[in-house]
Amino acid sequence: CDPWECPATKTCFLVYVLANQCAPRSYGYSSVVCVCNASYCDNFPPNTKPQDSSYFVYTTTEGGLRLLRQSYHFHAYERNSTDTIITIDSSKRHQTIIGWGGAFTDSTGININSLSEPAAATLLRAYYSDNGLQYNMGRVPIGGTDFSTHGYSYNDGEEDPKLLRFNLTAEDFSYKIPLIKQAQALVKGELKLLASAWTAPKWMKRNGMYTGPDFLKDEMYQAWANYFVKFLRAYATEKINFWGLTTGNEPSTGLIPSKINSVGWLPGSMGTFIAENLGPTIRKSEFASIKLLTIDDQLFMFPKMIEMIFKNEKAKDYIDGFGLHYYWNWLPRTWLKETHDQYPEKFILATESCEGVGIDQPHVKLGDWKRAENYASDIIKDLNNWVTGWIDWNMALDLTGGPTYIDNNVDAPIIVNSTAGEFYKQPMYYALAHFSKFLPEGSQRISFTQTTNDILVTSFIRPDGAVVVTILNPNLHDAPIRIRPVDNKHAEVRANIPTKSIVTIVY
Repeated sequence: CDPWECPATKTCFLVYVLANQCAPRSYGYSSVVCVCNASYCDNFPPNTKPQDSSYFVYTTTEGGLRLLRQSYHFHAYERNSTDTIITIDSSKRHQTIIGWGGAFTDSTGININSLSEPAAATLLRAYYSDNGLQYNMGRVPIGGTDFSTHGYSYNDGEEDPKLLRFNLTAEDFSYKIPLIKQAQALVKGELKLLASAWTAPKWMKRNGMYTGPDFLKDEMYQAWANYFVKFLRAYATEKINFWGLTTGNEPSTGLIPSKINSVGWLPGSMGTFIAENLGPTIRKSEFASIKLLTIDDQLFMFPKMIEMIFKNEKAKDYIDGFGLHYYWNWLPRTWLKETHDQYPEKFILATESCEGVGIDQPHVKLGDWKRAENYASDIIKDLNNWVTGWIDWNMALDLTGGPTYIDNNVDAPIIVNSTAGEFYKQPMYYALAHFSKFLPEGSQRISFTQTTNDILVTSFIRPDGAVVVTILNPNLHDAPIRIRPVDNKHAEVRANIPTKSIVTIVY
């Protein structure tokens, strides 16, 4: 049949593309994990642009489908339909994607290294290769985090404001640098690395501890800025360069009693630190072109804390973008739009996300579908409010959601069972795939309208000209949809979005 005149009663073209399929296993939760080991792991080929007049539908479901690809020809446009109509206007364009990634924490390295070399290589390929999530970003802690085996900085011991004793640690050479280099070899193009510090050396802080509540000593502001440059130089010596640097992980954590290592900042002092210390120190160094991000914290800090920091005009001039964390995402996303509207020249990047936090027990739920829905919902809402990319937290944790020396166990898209020599790709992993694999750097959000609000939708146009529409259906019923380009009154995409599913459509 004519691909542009396909009748509603006939499927003109249908192909299932098979890669290595999921080896499913149930642990009693709502969905399954896909089991991988040294000799087998499911994967999916690089996404391609469909031929003219056809479209691809990729489906992941609670019932066990994992990125199943089906290919169809366009259908003839029907004026009267009770299906949800999604109208795409590719002439109205918004923010551009920077990328997708995860964090090279000590725990990530410990867990990957606990596998055999073939299984470990397979795990890293699952994130960074063309047959995996096609990540192009990574967040690298400057020193230790709560996902380390102990608290540490790069200059522990007696006070040393000249940083004469600054040095990388065994964790860098065992857990971070080797994996980053392997990821660099897998990525086509630049691996965009973002550096974030959790805590300063104890002697830089007023309370002499890694944790809060507390602040940096006033006289240590410049030493702290120099510390960042020392880190960048140390990694450059290892042939690892950074795309971005944040002003520090979660300054709000340093304002409260918490076991998480931190440096607390109030807006005024953060503005001073950026304007008088970090900003000029970075811009006068060999790393002058690095992207400098502030906030690196929760949604409640957008846009009010930014406004207060930027009362210092010099601070505003040094900052390129804002880092957003996942954990208060029940707050209005319109705050992100307000931030963009106030500072359109600066980008917003989601810099940390995970499930299984705090009272959400158990921390690891092998095969839980709701957590995949939470990821997809968060990403869609972020993207529709000017976020330019999304970086996950730990890329690999053990069966307890660790190690973490402060017992801050959480979940991860991949869980490692080193005793069995295998790892488990959770539904969250496939939720991420529906975005990272189909929206490469340079993709641009485009406008759409939808006639019902019971499904979540976002739409983009890629550098190759393909249009990508990703849909989350969290409901207990299927959602038949039609996608209509605003500039084409002759053809439409038709798809059935299954109950409890994430679907990506490419045309």
